[in-house]
Amino acid sequence: MRIGIAIATMLFGTAPVLAQTTDAPALPLATAASGPRLVAADLRDGMDLSGPWHYSIDPFRAGIAGFHGETPDRGQLRYQDVDVRREMARDTRTLYEFDLARSPVTTLPSSWLTEAPELRHYQGLMWYQRTFPAPTQRKGRYFLRFGAANYATRVYLNGRPLGRHEGGFTPFAFEVTQWLRDGENQITIGVDSQATEATVPPPVTDWENYGGVTRPVRLIATPDTYVDDAWVRLTRDGRLAVDAHLDGAGTAGRAVHLRIAALGLDLAGKTDATGNWRATVAAPRGLMRWSPEHPKLYDVTIDAGEDQWRDRIGFRTIEVRGADILLNGRPVFLRGISLHEEELGTDPTRAITPAAARALLGEIKDGLHGNFVRLAHYPHSEVMTRTADELGLIVWSEVPVYWRVAWSNPDTLATARNMLAENILRDRNRAAIAIWSVANETPVTEARNTFLHTLVSDVRKLDDSRLVSAALLVERSPDKLDMTLADPLADALDVLAINTYNGWYTADRLSDLPGSVWHVPANKPLVFSEFGADAKAGFHDLAGPQKFSEEFQADYYRQTLRMADRLPTLRGMSPWILKDFRSPRRQNPDFQQGWNRKGLISETGQRKIAFGVLADYYRAKEAAPAGER
Repeated sequence: MRIGIAIATMLFGTAPVLAQTTDAPALPLATAASGPRLVAADLRDGMDLSGPWHYSIDPFRAGIAGFHGETPDRGQLRYQDVDVRREMARDTRTLYEFDLARSPVTTLPSSWLTEAPELRHYQGLMWYQRTFPAPTQRKGRYFLRFGAANYATRVYLNGRPLGRHEGGFTPFAFEVTQWLRDGENQITIGVDSQATEATVPPPVTDWENYGGVTRPVRLIATPDTYVDDAWVRLTRDGRLAVDAHLDGAGTAGRAVHLRIAALGLDLAGKTDATGNWRATVAAPRGLMRWSPEHPKLYDVTIDAGEDQWRDRIGFRTIEVRGADILLNGRPVFLRGISLHEEELGTDPTRAITPAAARALLGEIKDGLHGNFVRLAHYPHSEVMTRTADELGLIVWSEVPVYWRVAWSNPDTLATARNMLAENILRDRNRAAIAIWSVANETPVTEARNTFLHTLVSDVRKLDDSRLVSAALLVERSPDKLDMTLADPLADALDVLAINTYNGWYTADRLSDLPGSVWHVPANKPLVFSEFGADAKAGFHDLAGPQKFSEEFQADYYRQTLRMADRLPTLRGMSPWILKDFRSPRRQNPDFQQGWNRKGLISETGQRKIAFGVLADYYRAKEAAPAGER
């Protein structure tokens, strides 16, 4: 199934009729619509396949196609379920040019970029393989669920193709119930990180996207009929709402129960003819609303026959009124910062553990006195969003639609729509997430406008309880600090967001920044989604601030914050960025050496002077009366 058909079916109920193509993929494509969704799968019983895996580089994709594009010969098919040494010894005419079972070993999840020096900048196809024991006395259904693999993934079990997935940051799964065998099972994964002009994201970037299997792979067990999707939330009119979908035989008319024991809630119902259940109920009097000050989470279950779906969910409302953002009906100023999914350390590999997430988000919550984080520029791990739930950080979540997107390519749009859907469906139960963003720094064209309006429409169909935004570009007067937001997409957004780097990427004097003039709509909240300046931790220019010194970065923040205080509709900010991060395009040998140094802390966690500047500013905001924040 092509992505476009799948997403059209999911969002609109019917699929368009497309002519049969001759280049249809050999493997079925996993999408948000083709399922399974396995919402809250990280809390289900299963077998974690993290740990040692064999790996084999395939730079010319010989395991996928031969010299002339034909199906490769068996000597190149990496996913075969064979003992290569035994086969070649048994028949001397046999040729294999791989042996994954005896190839080098790595630990997953992680990126291959940190596995060996020669792989540091590798972009292409990598094969992974391991075996695992099948559960004994199997019953019910089994799924292989991938947290994420960047970018295009093919999966095989015991030499049998299961399917493929496109997108490097969202989960996907394949049912393997009928393909598991007693004893050891072989799983092979081919992951291709190469971006093209048609992919999402495009090839040009300013950070590492980390090729490989960067989030856990799990074998998940469910009953024959199970809760595949569930969304439990507090509506803006103060009611608890639930949407659930069962998958399996006999889903029609199935009795279901939503239970929140701590609130004494037991809501019973029955599914409709397609296995769906929707219901609302008045919120219990004792319900404590989630907020950064009190990030209350409840254990929520849905019982359906033999299955019990569970999650930990906070309940709150988020909306806009004029230029205000309202959390639980009260104005809130978003005291935040941006963050890449990259753990602290000199050699990060995008293996985010709960401890790694807490180390990063704790710097925002406790160190900066923040209440907000922009998880840029792609969907981050569910470990990050769950940790934000627990710590009490409001989240901006986005998809990697930035810069040179192929706006007129229908397949690129279909990929972006699928990625957006997979992100939203995974995280609709996270109270922390308040804003879905559809783009970052995209120049205005008619094709781009159509593309992004489609994504905004998709967000509203999939989740009407949150806000929609995008980080926009502005027009600047050529001879003065006079900026105008003229992007036509602004009319479709709930929250306006602007990235601004005047004083860093421009020759403006920092002392002139507070006098900047901004022409923005007066009837919507504005967020500065990015601003920042590089500084190498420990570099001080005693003769006076210069670029890349901690003093320059600190003064940049002071002057930019003075500018921000003059904007009457500003309701938050997420400066760029919490931590220095890998960026191969940044190669100044004195200061960068492959790192973007705009972090307020270094890659190892050393705080720079500007960290204290922003922390003091946010501390004052936190202490100010609500109307003055």
